[in-house]
Amino acid sequence: MNPIIFITGATSGFGRAIAEIFAAAQYNCIITGRREAQLIAFAKDLQQKHGVHVLPLVFDIQNKQEVSDTIKQIPTAWHKIDILVNNAGLALGREGFENASIDDWDTMIDTNVKGLLYVSRAIIPHMTQRKKGHIINIGSIAGKEVYKNGNVYCASKSAVDAISASMRIDLLSYGIKVTAIHPGAAETEFSLVRFKGNKAEAHHVYEGYTPLSAQDIADVVYYCATLPAHVCINDLVVTCTAQASPHYLYKDSAVISI
Repeated sequence: MNPIIFITGATSGFGRAIAEIFAAAQYNCIITGRREAQLIAFAKDLQQKHGVHVLPLVFDIQNKQEVSDTIKQIPTAWHKIDILVNNAGLALGREGFENASIDDWDTMIDTNVKGLLYVSRAIIPHMTQRKKGHIINIGSIAGKEVYKNGNVYCASKSAVDAISASMRIDLLSYGIKVTAIHPGAAETEFSLVRFKGNKAEAHHVYEGYTPLSAQDIADVVYYCATLPAHVCINDLVVTCTAQASPHYLYKDSAVISI
């Protein structure tokens, strides 16, 4: 029987690339997202290309009741989830604390923190019952070091870091692995969302150097998930070669502070 992976935020970026690499490795995939047409089309594409089973679940991870109701209705054949990838997340705005939008703060906390908690709490009982599983939380280097105008985004990813460490301790006796992966600058839809559709400003973030790609992060997730059973990577920070930290980047032939 094929192993099963559950991936949130699978319609684009990291989530889509993660689903692709695991489907190619013959994992059956549960993929989630809010964009129904895109999610269903992607599910069909994965099935046709890789010959695996794919279960698309359309819900908003910010909505506690939607998360609970949807996951409770997963068919029994899909209950043996081997890997949960909490990928769905976003950043909104780059204003200073004094000018930032409270609505943006709410959305980031509801998605990056509460959404991760809702999904994890619904899936973990399937793992504890079997005393087997691996939870991979996608954090950010923003959760390791705060930077100017990062305020609540940094706070939300710092929470992911702390939650991951707590999960690792609490789930230790069940043999469940927990890995937090913290990417640096990566070119996906992320900046387009952060800059609220301003393509020029989003593109400018990645000019003058080679950032990470969604495929790079998918490769890292796959590596962590396919190590021997007795090996667990607890915490991993990954950046492009041009980025040393959230603050230092080699861009346009010069080290700049960002």
